[in-house]
Amino acid sequence: MDTTLSPAATLEREILEHIPLARAMQLRVPRYSGDELEMTAPLAPNINDKGCAFGGSMASLLTLAGWGLIELGLRTAGLDCDIYVGDSQLRYREPVWSELRGIARFVEDGALARVIAAVREQGKGRADVVCEIAGEHAVAATLTARFVAKSRK
Repeated sequence: MDTTLSPAATLEREILEHIPLARAMQLRVPRYSGDELEMTAPLAPNINDKGCAFGGSMASLLTLAGWGLIELGLRTAGLDCDIYVGDSQLRYREPVWSELRGIARFVEDGALARVIAAVREQGKGRADVVCEIAGEHAVAATLTARFVAKSRK
């Protein structure tokens, strides 16, 4: 990990380097606070035939945001883990006609501390996240997911 960059910038660089879809989406990681991770992507490379955001792009951005929230939390704790989606549910509520802006948060307070403790004690842990893309009038899409982290040791 490059210590001269912020955690968000480091994650963005790594995602763009290793995930071709993220490059095509022009994904960006503007903000990480420890409790939230924000990812964005411009509309133009993520457009569908109707002129609004493609559902697959929204699903990808939300999944990466949830994964990234846990990845950065575990890195901050000095843990090197593989992180997988264990289960997820995605709901589309309204079209998105502008930049995709996804925010990932933990579902419960203390979730990061619990997953860190579980990884340290058992070599694996789980955390539930909710990720949302804002729409023009309300939340446009919501992903609720359980991510599983396994220590690489």
